[in-house]
Amino acid sequence: MTVLDSRALNRATLARQLLLGRADLTALDAVTHLCGLQAQEPQEPFVGLWSRLSGFRPAALSDLVTGRRVVRTHLMRRTVHLVTAEDILAWRSRHDAMLRQRVLGTYRRELDGIDLDELAAAGRAVLADDEPRTMTELARTLAERWPSAGPRPLGELLIAGLLPVTQLPPRGLWRTKAGARYRLLSSWLGREIDPPTTDDGTDPVGQALVLRYLAAFGPAATADLRAWSGLAGLPSAVAALRDHLVGFRDERGRELLDLPDAPRPDPETPAPVRFLPAFDNAILGYHDRGRIIDDEHRGLSVAGARVVLVDGRVSATWNVDAGAVLVTPLRRFSRAEETAVTEEGQALSSFLTDGESDQALIVTAP
Repeated sequence: MTVLDSRALNRATLARQLLLGRADLTALDAVTHLCGLQAQEPQEPFVGLWSRLSGFRPAALSDLVTGRRVVRTHLMRRTVHLVTAEDILAWRSRHDAMLRQRVLGTYRRELDGIDLDELAAAGRAVLADDEPRTMTELARTLAERWPSAGPRPLGELLIAGLLPVTQLPPRGLWRTKAGARYRLLSSWLGREIDPPTTDDGTDPVGQALVLRYLAAFGPAATADLRAWSGLAGLPSAVAALRDHLVGFRDERGRELLDLPDAPRPDPETPAPVRFLPAFDNAILGYHDRGRIIDDEHRGLSVAGARVVLVDGRVSATWNVDAGAVLVTPLRRFSRAEETAVTEEGQALSSFLTDGESDQALIVTAP
């Protein structure tokens, strides 16, 4: 098999993640292509799309949320994602077992002995009136029936494991702060989620996930697919698709799978400076993140740091203070790199402030 080094994988990742050049796509098409955006921090997806799309307007994403075209919900890895209505309806059942097990793994002692079907039915009954509720409100309503569990474990099991729910706007709208309130997905979207598919050994929903993942993240190993989705590698789906995929090896000898006609740019393709939001899936979508971030900085990707890509790799962190974008390098920049980082930071400052500021400063030297 052809060996793809880290630079070749980097350029392929940037191309799939719409980071080699801003794409002329709608916000909805971008969210679809990217298989959703990680969104536990409600404002971060706006920066993620600004860095990827030409002419992106924050109102376009807010309108998708209020128009019920995209939803905020727990999905991959039991983290909050912004995904299209079509995808959540198609994918939610396939994630059910993983979501439950991850909550139970966290609160095994508190939730021991609880009949999950009984608890889910009770939670659905409470939410059947379509009144928005916080996780705490839902849990307190049921706490008398399951007093030993405690409100927090009950709430997380219901919201992040047992019940297909969505976080409601105004949470997730541009420049809006609001707590998380929930309704059943079926009520919010006017349609039940797709039922689990009959198990004939091929896992059709899993196959769709594999193909969509490779389109947005490939080439990738099955361990990367597992790290992104939280699912157990989707072995039946991968086996059913293998004859339709192409294979490579990385420098560690791992097998990488990919779509035959997906872009794999020349490793020397120039990569523009890009500012990524916290928890961006361009980094978190892999088990081996060496294609985009050095091992010594890997902890940044799970700590919620916002990062800057220079020559396609994580090379700085960034934050905002009084409208100014402040960049902290992780290595020494060349003069050309300083200029490119500053210019892109100024553009980001203007985006975040509706043109009231265009300040960007590199605040420390490594």
